[in-house]
Amino acid sequence: MKLTASLHRIGNDIVAAYLVVTTDGVTVIDAGLPGHWHELLAELTAMGLTPDDIKGLILTHGDSDHVGFAERLRREHGVPVFVHEADAARARGGTKPANAKQPMKPGPLLAFFGYALRKGGMRTSWLTEVVEVHGGETLDLPGSPQIIALPGHSPGSIAVYVPVADAVFVGDGLTTRHVLTGTTGPQPAPFTDDPEQAIASLRAIVGTGARWVLPGHGAPWGNGVEAAVVAVEAARAAE
Repeated sequence: MKLTASLHRIGNDIVAAYLVVTTDGVTVIDAGLPGHWHELLAELTAMGLTPDDIKGLILTHGDSDHVGFAERLRREHGVPVFVHEADAARARGGTKPANAKQPMKPGPLLAFFGYALRKGGMRTSWLTEVVEVHGGETLDLPGSPQIIALPGHSPGSIAVYVPVADAVFVGDGLTTRHVLTGTTGPQPAPFTDDPEQAIASLRAIVGTGARWVLPGHGAPWGNGVEAAVVAVEAARAAE
């Protein structure tokens, strides 16, 4: 799915990953589920590109529905996979701590788990090698992505700001579609390790001034980062 000339999405509002496309090649943000591999290839083919045009893959965090095809891309095409040092173990298959009870509705819950099963969510290939980032650096990849520490959903959650795309990729720092309730609009993401820290961390992305806010779950938000963060804060306050 083409959002702009330099910005593409694969997957859907349940689980998504993104491609930043420049004349220097492609940077992939998150790797969705294993079955998104075929959508990745189709999206590249439609642009006249191949996996060899991908110069790097950045994980916003290490949960299974973001790791997806990452190891396959690394192993088969030599693409380096970047993840925050605090989530490196999780991306290698380390356990995620138990979260508090989550609000949920049967329909959206079944849709989420059904989609994950169809896309190979039960056969995740965890990373065997990663490149660790720390927050604050600009990577030498297409689009010059900037890493912003965004702890809360997990200790090593990050946002990725890409100026050429006028976009900030937030993983599960926020969501625009709650996968367990179906509620849409900017709001806190479920399965978050430290909900209060996650909300506080969002202030770190406001300074980007990005138009696009791109979550791992939910529709792309094109009304500006500040409006998205204010909406999440308000949703949290109303809980």
